[in-house]
Amino acid sequence: MAHPEPPVAVEVHQPHPIAVHPSAASVIPVQPHAVPAVASVVLPDGRVVTGYAIEPTKPEPIVAKPVVSRTAVNVALGGVGFLAVCGGLLLLTTFITALTALITQLVTLAAVIFGGWIALQVFSGSSHQGGGATVHIRKAVFKRNHFHG
Repeated sequence: MAHPEPPVAVEVHQPHPIAVHPSAASVIPVQPHAVPAVASVVLPDGRVVTGYAIEPTKPEPIVAKPVVSRTAVNVALGGVGFLAVCGGLLLLTTFITALTALITQLVTLAAVIFGGWIALQVFSGSSHQGGGATVHIRKAVFKRNHFHG
């Protein structure tokens, strides 16, 4: 049968803090908040390992930063808004110009049609006896606003 292994002896030593002289100018070692305990472990082959029991360092939580800065977003949105306003004003100006041209053409067309209708009435009035009154003046004499026929 195998013999049970003897229990492992553990010795704990308290470290002595390093004395810092005020004349040390450049590098000043910083002591941790609490002095950790020194542990000595006797290995099965008889060697003794002594050291500090150090807890693994935990990384500080990373603060989630936005992918794009707010200033960049505001500048971009301002630029898009400015372009939208400029585009809208350009479209409005174009629309007003087109509307003015359309109204000018409609007025010109109405003048041509109405003028043609009047010209047709004047030049076809002598041969056309449709409606209206025809007055034949033959030997009329006008004297001081009096008509003598």
